[in-house]
Amino acid sequence: MAFLSQILVPSSSSVKIFSIIAVIFLSHNVAAVTPATNKTTRAVFTFGDSIMDTGNNDYIISIAKSNFPPYGRDFVGGKPTGRFSNGKVPSDFAAEIFGVKKILPAYLDPKLQLQDLLTGVCFASAGSGYDPLTAKLLSVLSLPDQLDLFKKYKSKITAAVGNERTATILAKSISFLSMGSNDLAINYFSTPLRSPHYDIPAYTDLMIESASNFLQELYALGARVIGVVCIPPIGCLPAQRTLNGGIKRACYETANQAAILFNSKLSHLIDSLNERLPEAHLMYMDNYSPLLSLIQNPAQYGFEVVDKGCCGTGDLEFGPLCNKVTPGTCNDVSKYIFWDSFHPTEKAYRILTSISTKEVKI
Repeated sequence: MAFLSQILVPSSSSVKIFSIIAVIFLSHNVAAVTPATNKTTRAVFTFGDSIMDTGNNDYIISIAKSNFPPYGRDFVGGKPTGRFSNGKVPSDFAAEIFGVKKILPAYLDPKLQLQDLLTGVCFASAGSGYDPLTAKLLSVLSLPDQLDLFKKYKSKITAAVGNERTATILAKSISFLSMGSNDLAINYFSTPLRSPHYDIPAYTDLMIESASNFLQELYALGARVIGVVCIPPIGCLPAQRTLNGGIKRACYETANQAAILFNSKLSHLIDSLNERLPEAHLMYMDNYSPLLSLIQNPAQYGFEVVDKGCCGTGDLEFGPLCNKVTPGTCNDVSKYIFWDSFHPTEKAYRILTSISTKEVKI
C-alpha cells in the first residue's frame, strides 16, 4: 500500500536567481556512514542537500533536479532517480553499511510501502542549506520543511505500528545531516543577498544557530544518534575553480577558509549539545580532509582528473546544464573525482564515506 501520494510544493521564489548564480544546488561532496555493520540499527534517516538527496526534489516544483540522463547512468537499471551523481550517493551507502538496505528511498516517493518507512528514508533536498534563504533561492525543502516531513513520518509510523515500536525504531536508528555548502558557495559568495549584511564570521554564526535548532528539535522527536557532516573544501570544486580560481583554475581559498571556520564552530556545537542533551550521541564527521586528500593525492585512490567533472567540459555543467545532449561527457568516469562541476562520482562518494566514518562509534 502506498503511504505517500501527495506531492509537496514549497513556496515559490525567483527563478531569476538561477541565472545570477552559476552555482546551484551545490551540496557536494561527501557524507556520512559507518565503517562496520551494526546489527542493532533499525533504520537510517538522512537530512540535508544534494549530497544526501535520493530524489525528493523529483516531487516538488523546483529547478534543482537531476532526474534526467546522464545522471544515474551507473545506478541500478541505468536510470536517473534524482540523485546528483552517476550512481549512488552517501544516503545509500549509509543504509548499506549499517545493514539496513542497499538503497535509501526518498520520503516523497509516492510508491513507498510500510516496510520502506520502517527501515528509514531520506528527507534531504538538493539546493538546501542552514540559512532559510538558501532553500528559497531554488524553491527546495528547507531544514524546517525537512523536519516537518520527519514529524509526518513519525505520525505515519505510530499509526501503523504503535508508540512503543516507533520509539524503539527511533532509538535504534542513526540519522545523518549534511549541508552548508550551498549557503557559502551559492548564497554568500555568488549573490548580493547576504554578504553586504554579514561578514563571514557573522554568517557562519547564523548557520550554526540554524544547525543547533535543527539538531535539538530532531533530538526532541526521538533521534539519539546523529552524524553531522562538515562542509568540504568547496573552493576546490570544479565550478569554483572556474568562477574564482583565475587562469590556472586554482582552488578558491577564501571559500575554503570560510568552510574551515564553519567546521570549527560546528565541532564546538556538537560537543556542547552532547553535554546538554542527556541521551544524545552526536558525532562530528569530517569530509573536508578526506576530499582534500583525494584532490591532492588522486593516484593513491585510483583517480586521474581532479579539477573537472565528467559531464560535459567539466568546468561548469551541473543540474540542467548536465543533460543527455551536453557534449563532451566522459566515457570512463572511474578516472574522475567529480561527476559534474559540483558533485562527486559514486566511486569518490564510496571512498569518502568510508574514510569519514572510520571513527564513528554507536
